[in-house]
Amino acid sequence: MEEGEEEVNYASVVFKAGNNPQPAAKRGEETVYGEVKAQNETKNEDSAGRRRFQHLACCLGILCVILLGGIIGVCVYQRNVKDLSAGVQELTTKNKELENQKKNLKQKIQNLTTNWNELSISRAQWSIDSYCLGNADDKCKACQKGWLLTEPSCYAYNDAQPAKQKTWEEAQGDCRGRNSDLAVAHDSEEKIVIINKYSPGSSGTNGFWIGLRVEDGKWKWVDGSDLTDSSFNAEAADGRCAISVRSRNTWVSVSCEEKQQWICQKKALSVSTKQSY
Repeated sequence: MEEGEEEVNYASVVFKAGNNPQPAAKRGEETVYGEVKAQNETKNEDSAGRRRFQHLACCLGILCVILLGGIIGVCVYQRNVKDLSAGVQELTTKNKELENQKKNLKQKIQNLTTNWNELSISRAQWSIDSYCLGNADDKCKACQKGWLLTEPSCYAYNDAQPAKQKTWEEAQGDCRGRNSDLAVAHDSEEKIVIINKYSPGSSGTNGFWIGLRVEDGKWKWVDGSDLTDSSFNAEAADGRCAISVRSRNTWVSVSCEEKQQWICQKKALSVSTKQSY
């Protein structure tokens, strides 16, 4: 070291706070900060509590809504069950009523069947009596009195005077009242019988009604069959019916409303001897 220079020593100095009191200003700042921090923590706690309360209230509200919905559902279900039970009861009652009506109808049908059978037997007995009783030879006849036999049918011609003659419908009604119909000719033999044997004294447009008239634009017999005789070619106009005219050896088309005589026809009885009954 050069002469005249002084020796300099450096040392590190560390200051420790120790227990020395802080300045009053700093303590005041710390106090204010502490109070602010405490107030913020209190507000945060209040906000968190409020949120928890809101969540709880919301949950309770949802539970109440669910509970109310369940109560309403149960009430609706019970009402539906009650209505369904009432409907079932009503259907059961109606079913019983229908069963009773069915039973009554069956009884009525049975009674009607019995009455009809009894009536049929009575009419059959009357029919047999009319063919069999009162005959001198003690035998049943194929045709009733007043009817003429041409196998296989019986015929009755009604040569009524003009005042008692009938329209076609009236004549058919008279035949029906005697268990027969206006005469039908499905073949040449029946046609000959109707024209020649059962049309005495008829002429011009005066004749005997037969069971032939126009229906649905066609000539038809009273048994529903179509006319197949091509020799009769009268126009099939509505309101036209046929009469048998002996003098002209044919049938003639006239208005069904005219007054004419008429011929009835029915099947001959096959019983040839009197039956015991």
